[in-house]
Amino acid sequence: MALQVTDSPFNEEQTDLLNRLIPTLSETQKIWLSGYLASPAPQTATAFAETAAVAMEHPPETATLTQTESQPKTQEVTILYGSETGNCQEVAEDLYGKLESQPCNVTLASMLNVKPKNLKNADHILVVVATHGEGDPPEPGLSFYETMNSRKAPKLDGVHFSVLSLGDLSYEYFCQAGKDIDQRLEELGGERLYPRVDCDVDFDEDAEGWIDGVLAELSKYAEGPANNDGSAMDAPLAQPTPAKEAYSRKNPFRAEILENINISGRGSNKENRHLELSLEDSNLEFEPGDSLGIFPENDATLVEQLIECMNWEPEALVTVNKQGEKAALREALTSHFEITVLTKPLMQQAAELSSREELKDLLADGNEDKLRDYMTGRDLLDLAQDFGPWEIDAEAFIKILRKIPARLYSIANSYHANPDEVHLTIGTVRYETHGRARTGVCSGQCAERTEPGEELPVYVHRNPNFKLPEDPQTPIIMIGPGTGVAPFRSFLEEREEIEAEGKTWLFFGEQHFSSDFLYQVDWQQWLKDGVLTKMDVAFSRDGEEKVYVQHRMRENAREFYQWLQEGAVLYVCGDEKQMASDVHDTLSAILQQEGGLSEEEATAYIEDMKLQNRYQRDVY
Repeated sequence: MALQVTDSPFNEEQTDLLNRLIPTLSETQKIWLSGYLASPAPQTATAFAETAAVAMEHPPETATLTQTESQPKTQEVTILYGSETGNCQEVAEDLYGKLESQPCNVTLASMLNVKPKNLKNADHILVVVATHGEGDPPEPGLSFYETMNSRKAPKLDGVHFSVLSLGDLSYEYFCQAGKDIDQRLEELGGERLYPRVDCDVDFDEDAEGWIDGVLAELSKYAEGPANNDGSAMDAPLAQPTPAKEAYSRKNPFRAEILENINISGRGSNKENRHLELSLEDSNLEFEPGDSLGIFPENDATLVEQLIECMNWEPEALVTVNKQGEKAALREALTSHFEITVLTKPLMQQAAELSSREELKDLLADGNEDKLRDYMTGRDLLDLAQDFGPWEIDAEAFIKILRKIPARLYSIANSYHANPDEVHLTIGTVRYETHGRARTGVCSGQCAERTEPGEELPVYVHRNPNFKLPEDPQTPIIMIGPGTGVAPFRSFLEEREEIEAEGKTWLFFGEQHFSSDFLYQVDWQQWLKDGVLTKMDVAFSRDGEEKVYVQHRMRENAREFYQWLQEGAVLYVCGDEKQMASDVHDTLSAILQQEGGLSEEEATAYIEDMKLQNRYQRDVY
């Protein structure tokens, strides 16, 4: 309810003016007004009411309160994010929330939508960007990235900036996109407000540190109006009100497993599992296209082998986080630290703790290919067996390990249809390399070490770049081979629930019809009920020639193109390196064949689809 002035020294007319003014003020205007009233210059009720009357003639939507010469210019802060998975957007929104009530004008925008030339109008540019592939920027940020590195890039003299870069240390070009943008902003004349911070997959603490550092620097530009003696009044950034604790990546919910079923048929070369988890009493909500994050545990057998190889005491206490909390070594290696992936930084730090010259030689300049080959398919136990034992205690060694990252899985059901449950489709990763059988950390846990009734720590991961169209009449085309079909199960369940009338077309591919047709009964029922308009399948191992989803696209090229002309939204989910690339090339070919476009025109058509959110991908 809006604040009402009642018991006050103002007369009836003044009180009416105040009661009309106060509810219309923004936080910035309230802060300005409080500074104005706090100044030593004589203030009277009449004078203040006259100020209110002037303000009422110029509502906040069309004008702001006139600034006196003693009041500094309101700072313009632009927060940009570039993300495919949503992590960067989440951090950017967190920063935006902490700045929204501060004495500055804040703009939050995706790199997909921002015009680089407008950046010169900002006082401060804060960038949160992820790195994908071989040091590439995220897909929504490609156009921004290219423009900023072209002659069209704006001059940023006098503009302050800071960059938070998210990446994965297991990749060679760690946080490269963030490093490139940070360097380019400086080349364009920008001044670094706060040093760039590069984050690994466990980015929460580093991101919070960056936000705190940026806020501290911005507070230096938020000075209040001058005193009569000419000195500036102290007006530090207000402290944001702590948000009510909720379940999130920082505070995961322990979800009970209701079902854990192998949905691959007899004779399949794969093991795909359908999990149903209870979200009862969690207050967690999700939308079609979102993912569920699971914090997995390492295989207990692998943990015991590592402890034995390193001659450590399994119950010795070690530090598990920056807050200094302790846990037994066995528990720390099981639940807190990653031991199944080797990265170059880990190898370098391990070499510093080792006396083995062979390890140091492996890291020598010129041995990059040899090092990369060694790290591929090996884990910490391999490293310990090949170059150990280290004459160092567990507490010292564990400092070089990174936290176990959460695993993200596309949600395979609609919240509106099943509000107390979340369904997942998880393909079990199994392989043999370097003389040992291995499994994926999370998929192996779900397949071998998790039963109904047990719990998994989970959180909902928003994916704003993979969403159903707002208009339920809009046709959609979904391409999801293998477990990539999971989000489309949620799409159709949602559209059934809201009785959407738009056309739907699903392309699904796997190896064998008899053993790998995931959710076959669901698709057939939705086809019968009209929820699913059309479905094309490709089972690559059932014929003499291998057939994939892109082949089905080509066979239906004319109709496919017609759906695009009708405004259909195209969704692709699954393998990035092969499938998504083949589908993209086929899309371009169909546009050229059926639309009569040149290769360049087809590329422009696809880029326009992206800008309109009509080409969305969730690839990995």
